[in-house]
Amino acid sequence: MTELVTLGLVLVIIGAFAGVVGGLLGVGGGIVLVPAFFYAFQHLGYGGDHLMQVCVATSLATIVVTSIRSMNGHNKKGAVDWATLRRWGPGLVIGAALGVLVAAQVKSVVLQAVFGVLAGIAGLYMAFGRPQWRLGQAMPGPAGAGGLSGATGFFSAMMGIGGGTFGVPLMTLFNMPIHRAVGTASGFGILIAVPSVLGFLLLHVPDAPPYTVGAVNLPAFLIVIGSTLLTTPWGVRLAHAMDPKPLKRAFAIFLVLVSLNMLRKVVGW
Repeated sequence: MTELVTLGLVLVIIGAFAGVVGGLLGVGGGIVLVPAFFYAFQHLGYGGDHLMQVCVATSLATIVVTSIRSMNGHNKKGAVDWATLRRWGPGLVIGAALGVLVAAQVKSVVLQAVFGVLAGIAGLYMAFGRPQWRLGQAMPGPAGAGGLSGATGFFSAMMGIGGGTFGVPLMTLFNMPIHRAVGTASGFGILIAVPSVLGFLLLHVPDAPPYTVGAVNLPAFLIVIGSTLLTTPWGVRLAHAMDPKPLKRAFAIFLVLVSLNMLRKVVGW
């Protein structure tokens, strides 16, 4: 009971932070939740070769709920590009399913390395990317969409994140307005998270934290969902009350530091 109470308090703080950051900066909660889960579970004495799978799967389970809520809100404002969603959907689902298959076969350290490298790249892009950068003036055709959506689904599932971290930069690089890219990426999150969670529920994780079903930790899922849904509107209000650019740079630095720390653990320093 003491362990569960301690875990619950830690998860409330994690969920609250993820909600504020998500609402303030427009980044998906998974990029915060996965390393936070990893360090929290380790600190509480849970480890093993597959701890990272629990963190990834639990993060994706929260994304199922938050993405549905987010997509509904964006759709009411007409900010979801349904044509892009239909074109990218099959690749996202197939890529996510393949990502789960790979994640289920590797040790935690491999997922740590994947997360560390890709989170570092995302942080550097967030810090130094420019709005005027373009790969094209329109979204790519079927072949390009298939390759990009498959890669987005694959790496997002392995990292435990939704579609925003990779999807929003990709769509803006192809000249989609930022608000429309954010709204469409909320749909990416659903298409990535649902097949991923279904796959992870079938995975057996030895020495997992208590009340873990498959690779999804139920207390973490329920507590984080509650606190995230509560604090995300606070982040949104803060975003409209202040200039988010310096905060975005600060979060980018934080993300790079998290990435480097994850990679440090990978090499055993």
